Amino acid sequence: MLEPFTFEGVPSERPLLLAGPCSAESEEQIMSVAAQVKEMGIHIFRAGLWKPRTRPNTFEGVGKTGLPWLKRIKEELGLYVAIEVANVKHVYEALKHGIDIIWLGARTTANPFAVQEIADALQGVDIPVMVKNPVSPDVELWIGAIERINRAGISKLAAVHRGFSAYGRTLYRNNPEWEIPIELKRLIPDLPIITDPSHICGNRELLFEVSQKAMDLEFSGLMIETHCTPDQALSDAQQQITPEQLKRLLSRLVLRKPDIQNQMLLSTLEELRDQIDHYDDKLMEILELRMQVAEKIGEYKKQNNITILQTSRWDEVLRSRIEDGKKKGLDEEFIIKVFRAIHEESINHQTRIMNE
Repeated sequence: MLEPFTFEGVPSERPLLLAGPCSAESEEQIMSVAAQVKEMGIHIFRAGLWKPRTRPNTFEGVGKTGLPWLKRIKEELGLYVAIEVANVKHVYEALKHGIDIIWLGARTTANPFAVQEIADALQGVDIPVMVKNPVSPDVELWIGAIERINRAGISKLAAVHRGFSAYGRTLYRNNPEWEIPIELKRLIPDLPIITDPSHICGNRELLFEVSQKAMDLEFSGLMIETHCTPDQALSDAQQQITPEQLKRLLSRLVLRKPDIQNQMLLSTLEELRDQIDHYDDKLMEILELRMQVAEKIGEYKKQNNITILQTSRWDEVLRSRIEDGKKKGLDEEFIIKVFRAIHEESINHQTRIMNE
């Protein structure tokens, strides 16, 4: 069972906000940021103490040295404090020093053994836990980590959407792959989803755009990295913003209503949704016909001992569909995803024919 991800003294309306530096670098640094965060009306302060870095010889956090600093923030400023834990030792240190909220990072979520060890360490403990999505776009792996923590008796849970790793250069540091958290929301509707635009973007220029989209999708909150001097930060400098910049970002957010009260508006939407349902039905019929043709092609290939995959043909199809789709106002990435999925299903149908 899940409990509401709420905290005494923290407004329950969206968005739930968590802010603070990527890494706690000094006591003076985090006290300064925390004081400014509190002035904005933000009640939860985040900071990284143990930083899982890709390469050695980079700043990996101050570790448990920073725990008394966070305790001071709690006592003097009255803020809740949240940190990332990656192993059992981190959990014990966090609990010993009165940390209010812990989260599992993307690399930890991707490892069921690590998640289970943390879950075992949390047995009998009452502490809110946030679970970041795994590095790969795998909703089942994400759900599995959440379930392990929940089965340990943790009922105050939230998911954190921080984007997914992708091969090659993209606009984002970690692709948002919005369909993954949307699917998670569908499967576990009572689970709050907090978006981490800092790690999705990897740069401060895109933070507002991603934050606004998260709100438009009715996600529960935002976790944004803020630093008093971002360009001098010891980790992830490009994605952090000053408290003043954070204040401006939050002031620009438009929070739209999730429920429709106006009956005329609702009626219009229902008419448009009926049209969508009609076109979806047509689309399914067309896909069925397309797969029937793919099966006939599979039979022909089987009879003539021809391989299923014809790379040059597939390349030609994809290029022509992208070109045609752009003329129709469709996004190239969307076209690629759709036709890759169709092509994969066509191959599955032909494979079945080959194996009969």
